[in-house]
Amino acid sequence: MHGHSAGGPRYLGQEEAQAIDQELFTEYKFSVDQLMELAGLSCATAIAKAYPPSSFPMSPPAVLVVCGPGNNGGDGLVCARHLKMFGYHPTVHYPKRPNKPLFEGLTTQCQKMDIPFLSEFPTEAALIDGLYGLVVDAIFGFSFKGAVREPFGSILSTLQRITVPIASIDIPSGWDVEKGRADGLRPDMLISLTAPKKAAAHFSGRYHFLGGRFVPAALEEKYGLNLPPYPGTECVLQLP
Repeated sequence: MHGHSAGGPRYLGQEEAQAIDQELFTEYKFSVDQLMELAGLSCATAIAKAYPPSSFPMSPPAVLVVCGPGNNGGDGLVCARHLKMFGYHPTVHYPKRPNKPLFEGLTTQCQKMDIPFLSEFPTEAALIDGLYGLVVDAIFGFSFKGAVREPFGSILSTLQRITVPIASIDIPSGWDVEKGRADGLRPDMLISLTAPKKAAAHFSGRYHFLGGRFVPAALEEKYGLNLPPYPGTECVLQLP
């Protein structure tokens, strides 16, 4: 009842994931910025392991990062910045930007690193397939509930038709955080942050990574997370 596999990490329900997040902020005094930086760096690192630049059909390796309106989108902006440092050529689409200093700062950082922002999302799947070797889905995270609002409904329906791989941050966007979604996005990669969510049990892509190596031992114990040991100084770990 507690996990997905006896030896692996426990898969979290939505309320539990939110409780752990809150505790990291209120009890452990982490800031949102701090955890977002570590999460985004983990995502970029995992992507570089699964899709090294040499595996891309084009040089330089072009990546489209699609960012949603909340913290998952912030993770995407951080991820784009680190991918640029790692030698990729990210382009960001960020249609709904929160009016908050954190997100404005992350956007400016990307712009100052010459990361282009697309004002219009390509409606033709073939256009995305021709221009990019990977799409990073940073649209919705573990607090997602209810219906997908525009423009994200149209974006997700286009992403369902592309043939290049999709790497989803924390939750494949549009999926129920616990039940998944049979007719939804089918990412090739999932990067679970902190601990996997129950939806990860429905993930059938090639690469499942765990990222966000910042969970204090006491918190891990309290929630019985059963996190596998990260190797050496790695900030990510590939799950079986």
